[in-house]
Amino acid sequence: MKKLLLSLAMLSLLAGCTTDPYTGESKLSNTAGGAGLGAAGGALGGYLIGRATGVNSGTAALVGAGVGALAGGGIGAYLDNQEAELRGQLRGTGVSVTRTGNSIVLNMPSNITFPTDGDQILPAFGPVLNSVAIVLRKYDRSLVEVAGHTDNVGSPSYNLDLSRRRALSVADYLSGQGIDGRRLDVRGYGMTRPVAENRSESGRAENRRVEITIIPNDGGGAGDGYGRPVAAY
Repeated sequence: MKKLLLSLAMLSLLAGCTTDPYTGESKLSNTAGGAGLGAAGGALGGYLIGRATGVNSGTAALVGAGVGALAGGGIGAYLDNQEAELRGQLRGTGVSVTRTGNSIVLNMPSNITFPTDGDQILPAFGPVLNSVAIVLRKYDRSLVEVAGHTDNVGSPSYNLDLSRRRALSVADYLSGQGIDGRRLDVRGYGMTRPVAENRSESGRAENRRVEITIIPNDGGGAGDGYGRPVAAY
């Protein structure tokens, strides 16, 4: 079964390549990819949704298969448009926008978001989060994971707590801008998911970040049922 799903997924990935208007590089058409992976890769989609909603991953895979098969093509087009608007809103802000399959990741370095060892959002970063909120309000059928990350300076427990508090600060800000808390999943990873070496200051700076991951939603939510974000511990 796994080999069959992999084969179907590979065939669908070969179906439609386009040129990325931002980089000039050839890439998979996400609208076509969403439609193809809707049937072949629905189980994978379920794991992404399960991670954001707290649903058991096995159950989520079954739900995801149904969601993907019914709305795969629509999801691809929906995310294409959302990605384009996020790139437009965030150009020149220091926030990177990365598309990976049916998810969009916003990488927010700590030097533009928080003071050293602090979890209070810097005043200059408020307008950037306002721009993110504008797009999230418009595309309100997306789930949003807000994840905090740190470098390896300090104890693991301290960094884990700091990463949680920073993620919560961003989620609370977005909630204050009208984003339904049930869409938000808040996570702190501390130093456990570096994207660069911690041996240099530049590498540690890359690791100190908040990432917002946006994935398509079938109409459910990721909060606690009372409009408050759920913190994953």
